[in-house]
Amino acid sequence: MDQTALKERIMGLVPDAEFLENKQFLTFVIPAEKMHDLAFKLKFETDLAFDFLFCLSGVDMVKFLEVVYHLESTANKHQLELKVRTADRENGAVDTVCDVWRTAEFHEREIYDLLGIRFNHHPDLRRLFLEEDWKGHPLRKDYVDEVNIVEL
Repeated sequence: MDQTALKERIMGLVPDAEFLENKQFLTFVIPAEKMHDLAFKLKFETDLAFDFLFCLSGVDMVKFLEVVYHLESTANKHQLELKVRTADRENGAVDTVCDVWRTAEFHEREIYDLLGIRFNHHPDLRRLFLEEDWKGHPLRKDYVDEVNIVEL
């Protein structure tokens, strides 16, 4: 499947997805409520077979928080970038994909710990790096550390 066919296939699965021009990856913004269903189809439909989640990141975009998924089909040799934006910056949440790609479990915990994005239905969502009583999320742009003051 070439890039054009893959783009049409994704848009067929999620018609309200937004396609973003990107030189390296086919990039889509996916509505949060549709991500888990799409993830399942991307992995298990044989013409897609996105079996490798090679990067999962959280990003603070100031007006919203975003989760970015980089996927690869090792069988079909194509790659894809998906972005999901949280509806609520203060209490951002998206559904987990760790039941689809097992490697997402620790990446989602890291994002939760450092950015505060919750992953619904995650089997073990707790802090990964910081102590349980830590206040705030240090990768948010509005985070203030009164002890180790670093300002740009």
